[in-house]
Amino acid sequence: MKKPLNINSDNPMESVDDWEDDLLVRYPDASETKKEKEAFRNYIDSERLDTVKEFYRLNHTYQTYDFVCSKEEEYLKFDKKEMSIWEAVDFLNTLVDDSDPDIDLDQLQHLLQTSEAIRADGHPDWFVITGFIHDLGKILCLFGEPQWAVVGDTFPVGCAFSDKIVYSEFFKENPDYTDERFNTKYGIYKPNCGLDNVKMSWGHDEYLYQIFKDFLPDPALYIIRYHSFYSQHRENDYTHLMNEKDIEMFEWVKKFNPYDLYSKAPVPPDAKALLPYYKELVAKFFPEKLNF
Repeated sequence: MKKPLNINSDNPMESVDDWEDDLLVRYPDASETKKEKEAFRNYIDSERLDTVKEFYRLNHTYQTYDFVCSKEEEYLKFDKKEMSIWEAVDFLNTLVDDSDPDIDLDQLQHLLQTSEAIRADGHPDWFVITGFIHDLGKILCLFGEPQWAVVGDTFPVGCAFSDKIVYSEFFKENPDYTDERFNTKYGIYKPNCGLDNVKMSWGHDEYLYQIFKDFLPDPALYIIRYHSFYSQHRENDYTHLMNEKDIEMFEWVKKFNPYDLYSKAPVPPDAKALLPYYKELVAKFFPEKLNF
């Protein structure tokens, strides 16, 4: 008999950064081999791997189609908090990773590292601002959401779970796994229906996309919405649900991914010196206040 769902399960990870550090282990990039090992947080030890594994056990067990619908109903009213982008960044900064033995960076500094790496390569300003704000949806943790409903690799719900998803064996405990409505290749969807018609597992990606969808160009919105969708942009295992626009836009998602994964470094950016530039950039794209 399956265990009843308990969406208030304890968080298995000490920090939201645990998942990001695990990505570096799972997706080492040959193009980055010239960087010093010390440039990235390194947690290749049994305790950290056990922590991430337990995270995905919870994530894969509880991220059902009905759960996603319930979270959309709860959060897409955008009635939790009214904030400017800068207030949201300050709010997110309460998630400083106190457990990190190598790099003592708050969330603002991580965002700046990503966006500054993008800017250094001469990309347009919409790409730079996307790097700066792409993780703001993690404020879901501060609204009381467990980490398995905020971070982690994302995937479609409402159809069969791909075996290319990390720790896919844990989906056997998910009620949708044996539900005939959801456990076929297409499930409730049509071939090449387009990802806009597909519900993704709930987390910071989808939440932030819904907040920003009226303010940024399509490539930026795809980056925000699908940057954690590794089973597609790394494994190409859901192309059967994608339309031509999705395929075109995923080239931007793939282009963004190395900046997100490999921009962490032990020397923090000079936030004070960079602030005037980012103040102007934020004002260019966003209104003074947003509803979160």
